[in-house]
Amino acid sequence: MLKNDKIKIAVVGCGRISKNHFGSIEKLDSEFELVAICDNNEDVLKDHAKKYNVPGYLSIDDLLQNETLDLVTLCTPSGLHASQTLKAAQSKVNVITEKPMATKFADGLAMVKACDEANVRLFVVKQNRRNSTLQLLKRAAQEKRFGKIHMVHINVFWTRPQEYYDRAAWSGTWDMDGGAFMNQATHYVDLLHWVVGPIEKIHAMTSTHRDIDVEDTGVVNFKWRNGALGSMAITMCTYPKNMEGSITILGEKGTVRIGGVAVNDIQEWLFDEPCDYDAEIEDANYQTSSVYGFGHPPYFQNVADVLRGKAEPETDGREGLKSLELLIGIYRSARDNKEVGLPLNL
Repeated sequence: MLKNDKIKIAVVGCGRISKNHFGSIEKLDSEFELVAICDNNEDVLKDHAKKYNVPGYLSIDDLLQNETLDLVTLCTPSGLHASQTLKAAQSKVNVITEKPMATKFADGLAMVKACDEANVRLFVVKQNRRNSTLQLLKRAAQEKRFGKIHMVHINVFWTRPQEYYDRAAWSGTWDMDGGAFMNQATHYVDLLHWVVGPIEKIHAMTSTHRDIDVEDTGVVNFKWRNGALGSMAITMCTYPKNMEGSITILGEKGTVRIGGVAVNDIQEWLFDEPCDYDAEIEDANYQTSSVYGFGHPPYFQNVADVLRGKAEPETDGREGLKSLELLIGIYRSARDNKEVGLPLNL
């Protein structure tokens, strides 16, 4: 358990999402010290090593062998998260991994097991939980203001043109990337269990319109253990730009819809009994051109607090497995054209 020293961290993978990790480390410079980076693209590695004035490594093996680290944060393709987590755990290094934690459920289980056995922490990034709109929604659900929840619906209508998938050979593949549910809409899948509760049954259909292996469009129906019914509709083929990321919850005592391009705009907030924080609705709404939200810095702060023994993790490996199980259930249902029950049979 760390106390006063800065947490020595390395960023592994310098692609699209890494800027949020570098930015969080810079913002929390009293907590973290960036000591090294890793990327398998030599030009990208040189640019980032020069920018941050730290050593650069072309492989995680060399990184772990040559640096003394408290923590690595994985911004690599999803299919690499499991093997890289296992290597870090063997080196007694704590791990943050971007979403999804893995592309296979067995890999997710292996990650949790390896970190448990090595007595290191595994954190799975779910930064959207920290967004102000969703914090209010979670509070209302925890306080049971909806009463019995009847219906839940999520839309994710975004656009990812062919050029997006053509940027790398691994993009749009089953093994390394996953499709629209697993990759782009994964934070919305997370809301299903984080806000509403455990799911009992899934029935899904998917389709593909881009020149990729995975789905870019899908619909799925859910039944929760608490009796609620719901659905989710997603596509990465919206023309001409990202249009909507929303969640609607209809209960016996409350109705909420949070819309905008990325659940950033509370559009309906109606409950039979008022609460003092209802006045915070307007302040909770925010403008964004990014679907990532602004949750990475507070997520990293929680990681620091956990490593210093001051807090419990908001999303650890076991919490990450809940979303991964839902994702694998969705894919199994779509593949086999049948209803899938949870928990999964492995």
